[in-house]
Amino acid sequence: MKTLLTFGEIMMRLSPPGHLRFLQAGEFLVSFAGTESNVAVNLAHWGMDAAFLTKLPDNELGQAAVNDLRRFGVDTSRVLRGGPRLGVFFVEKGASQRASKVIYDRAGSSLAAACREEFDWDALLEGADWFHFSGITPALGGQTPEICLDACRAAKSKGLTVSCDTNYRATLWSPSLAGKTMELLMPYVDVCFSNGGDAAALFGIHPRNQGRTAPGEALSQEAYLDVALQLAERFSLRQVAFTMRQGQSADVNRWQGMFWDGRDAFFSREYTIQLVDRIGGGDAFDAALLYALRRGQSSQEAVELAAAASCLQQTIEFDYSLVSLEEALALAAGEASGRIRR
Repeated sequence: MKTLLTFGEIMMRLSPPGHLRFLQAGEFLVSFAGTESNVAVNLAHWGMDAAFLTKLPDNELGQAAVNDLRRFGVDTSRVLRGGPRLGVFFVEKGASQRASKVIYDRAGSSLAAACREEFDWDALLEGADWFHFSGITPALGGQTPEICLDACRAAKSKGLTVSCDTNYRATLWSPSLAGKTMELLMPYVDVCFSNGGDAAALFGIHPRNQGRTAPGEALSQEAYLDVALQLAERFSLRQVAFTMRQGQSADVNRWQGMFWDGRDAFFSREYTIQLVDRIGGGDAFDAALLYALRRGQSSQEAVELAAAASCLQQTIEFDYSLVSLEEALALAAGEASGRIRR
């Protein structure tokens, strides 16, 4: 099997210990994370050939990020070096009715300052049969929207499958700019990961059978399917997958996955998660579904595995899904008691 290549930004994550607020923190826990790098790590952890492409500063912080990817088996041979800085983000974990909070410090990062001419897509895509990115990458500004468009065009011309997680971030760009940019990229996408909120914010797509919904309002399964079908029709998508989160508090979420495989819709079982760290849950879902699709599993098996893996990831500190395939398969099969294993 050839390599799955992901493209995006990896950052240093700084988190106050436990549930301390930023204003209380006298120290921060350091880890590395980014949507596309998370996907690459999660796939490599399950034994799949995964490569990550980005641009990092040629200093010790950039090297630390590369080393972190390498220790999980990610191919970093395509990583470009140079530019001014490594992006940083801060995470304050919420509790009960106090929401978690993320502050980005990534303006002017090495990837955000990159130029189109630096990316030789013929060489970068060599040996790959799948290309994955997210809506966060073009949101970085500069030439990143054009770089993403170049990548998608080159990938399609070489016959690669292209997948994208829409991943709209309101703190990075406006809905109007995000929508205009993603409208140019989506026609190259085969497999789309999204959710009801992104579809509404980016493309003005709302469920026709449920009407307009307020932010955070839960959608029915029929409404999710309707949104997926609208996305597929608008952009000629081959497949669409959604994560379905309902937040009861900062500590407890209900979680489910949906996968439309081009013919039928499949829904996973629903989980109630006692959250440890919710960031990276969507990336774990993406990676597990990609794993299942590339392994030829059935659509129901694929969405069950993706929902189970992402459920378990949200019980682990930090962004990487250090869940074993066996653990995810066991949960997908209904082993949800949490009993100790000896």
